[in-house]
Amino acid sequence: MNQSQGETLSLVLPIYNEAEVIADVIQSWDKCLDQLGVEYTIHAYNDGSTDKSLEILHELDQEIEALCIHTSKNRGHGQTLLEGYTRSLSQTWIFQTDADNELSPDSFNELWEHRMDYDFLIGRRSQRSQPLSRKLISLVSRIVVQLFYGRGVWDVNSPFRLMRASALHSTISNIPMNTFAPNLIISGVVNLTKLTYFEVLVPHQQRQTGKVSIKKFRLFLAALKSFWQTIHFRLISIR
Repeated sequence: MNQSQGETLSLVLPIYNEAEVIADVIQSWDKCLDQLGVEYTIHAYNDGSTDKSLEILHELDQEIEALCIHTSKNRGHGQTLLEGYTRSLSQTWIFQTDADNELSPDSFNELWEHRMDYDFLIGRRSQRSQPLSRKLISLVSRIVVQLFYGRGVWDVNSPFRLMRASALHSTISNIPMNTFAPNLIISGVVNLTKLTYFEVLVPHQQRQTGKVSIKKFRLFLAALKSFWQTIHFRLISIR
């Protein structure tokens, strides 16, 4: 564990109505990170949940020393991520995943073991079952990023990413807070600037609890917004 000395890790975990699984998710990540021999904090961002997510978080706070709870009115996944990333820029590493229990911590060690050689390490979701609409959006997301930023990262919106904070500090600081899908932009910048990156296959399991918050027509509107913001950032912010 000598390589971990002096390193710090911030886990950014956005949460919206995940009361049925949030305790298991946080406990499993705490167990995983505790074995690394690194100073870490689990930042749980409650994005205006209307179920008992916040109540459960406060209960967990009594037993998990590394847990730090942030709560706000509902702003959306993108703004929640950007707040988490921005607050974590002083750390050595930022890791982001979602609280829906679709991606387990089992694959994290492989990312962590390779971290010294890379700036950006990401889980490429495998065994993924999606409705046609989401498959199409994932495909177009990848095409947009490749066209405007170059080839590289495949699963451009994967919520399983370990980022060296110093390498992405300026990018994260410059992404507008109203960005719907900041992970697309970050993946794009990794491609564009030729940051060193590493991918590992991560088994994806279908959501068993809760509901997807954006569906049908709203899903396509959100996708169009994220595509335009990703293109606009490339055209305006990166010369």
